[in-house]
Amino acid sequence: MTTIRNFVRNHPQITAWIALAIGMVIILIWSARDVGFTPKQWTALIVTTILLAGACVWIIGWGEDDEAEVGEIEATEEVTVSTTEYVPAPAYSCDGAAPVPVEPSPKLHA
Repeated sequence: MTTIRNFVRNHPQITAWIALAIGMVIILIWSARDVGFTPKQWTALIVTTILLAGACVWIIGWGEDDEAEVGEIEATEEVTVSTTEYVPAPAYSCDGAAPVPVEPSPKLHA
């Protein structure tokens, strides 16, 4: 049990890949059980599902690297912060009391 705990602690992305792949394969098998795939098709689907789970964990892991870099910057360098104040534009107003009159169309037969 200690070996598994150490592996999980030392390799979190591989552990997440394994867990996600197992769950995705179970869902795949459950939802496609009555389709009638051949063994070759099942193999292709399962391998593709496992690779997709790996890609998902890899993409989710991109954010973890960025957070570590931000923490390093805060600890080692001086940070400049600037603020921006929003000042709303003046409200639109109407200078006239009525709309501008428009001449009737020459095609209008009254």
